[in-house]
Amino acid sequence: MKQLVYIRMKKNLDIKEMREIRLKDIAYLSTLSHDLKSRLENMPIYRITKKDNNLVVIDSFLIVEHLTTQFNEIEIQLIGPTNTVIRVHKVRKHSSILLTAFAWIILFIGTAMTIVNFHYDVSMQVVQQRIHYLLTGEYTKYPLWLQIPYSFGLGAGMLLFFNHWFNKRFNEEPSPLEVEIFNYQQSIDNYIGHHENIIDEHRSPH
Repeated sequence: MKQLVYIRMKKNLDIKEMREIRLKDIAYLSTLSHDLKSRLENMPIYRITKKDNNLVVIDSFLIVEHLTTQFNEIEIQLIGPTNTVIRVHKVRKHSSILLTAFAWIILFIGTAMTIVNFHYDVSMQVVQQRIHYLLTGEYTKYPLWLQIPYSFGLGAGMLLFFNHWFNKRFNEEPSPLEVEIFNYQQSIDNYIGHHENIIDEHRSPH
């Protein structure tokens, strides 16, 4: 009787060097035999080389084909994702302080201009002047008692929206930006997986 093995592919794998990829690096395994599980997890699947550049897609079908030729006594059940996207991150030099400061200045100016243009488009100063007149019965060009708290509130609102203060999070809930980045990454992985499998469909995993 064949030993049943459940395999769930990982969606992503990030590595910093070209090395040999083992099954445990790209998939989760479950089986009743601990010895068999250890042998399967440590089985070499693929070796990353320079010709792979920085992206490799390992398809689950290739894994099944590779394992069944090595182990006749197992029956494989696949669950979850159908492939794993491996990204090779090259070691980069740290950016200089001047370059980082320049980027911060550009981002600060761009953000400030965006906020100023938005407030100009919606006539925020006129609205605040009108609110001041309705509450006090007097007209003033600069209702600072409204504008100053509003400015602090705008900054606090942005911090709460992005749910970050440098590396500190206010709560465990993901921010809308993090959700959008996650969805974008998922779309990229699906695109890469589809097109890479078309190109490397008959490439041996090892």
